[in-house]
Amino acid sequence: MAQKAAKQLATRNTALLSRIHLISLAINTLFILYRLLLRSRSTTRTTYLLYTLTTLPALTIEFWLEKIGRPTYSATTGDLVRSGEDLEAKGLTEYLFDVLYWSWATVVAAGLLGNGAWWMWGVIPVYSAWLAWSTFGGLRQGMAGMAGQGQEGEDGSGAGGAQSKRQQKMEKRGGQKTQYR
Repeated sequence: MAQKAAKQLATRNTALLSRIHLISLAINTLFILYRLLLRSRSTTRTTYLLYTLTTLPALTIEFWLEKIGRPTYSATTGDLVRSGEDLEAKGLTEYLFDVLYWSWATVVAAGLLGNGAWWMWGVIPVYSAWLAWSTFGGLRQGMAGMAGQGQEGEDGSGAGGAQSKRQQKMEKRGGQKTQYR
């Protein structure tokens, strides 16, 4: 069964990577052709500099995902050797896809709307800061809960009085009272 899961992951990764490469090729080719053929008078060196600064991180992410996600097969037998990392995983991989998609959206908007749309790419550092702050805040609250610094309930019990029905019945009967540190 483990080999079946690895083959499915390899198939999903291969399809996802192919789709990413095709979308990237289409967006970048259409931007360059559109700017060269239809809007050549409004295209300046600044346009190509901003285009390069926007697409370099996207291409770096794309090739990084290719490196970690592309399955490898045996050259002699054709068997699956390594299925690659799961490209649909949460966390850093998800963030990399967010940056990739937003970079593509910026290139499309800049191609259609002009040089003012390059400022859209400035959202990525703001999003990164918010993501880091929310992650740090969640970790800080989780660590406080592990250290026994949770909120005190009215009766002095931790976790705000959240008890199971069984615990509540035992306390009503005068039985064992649950004590928290």
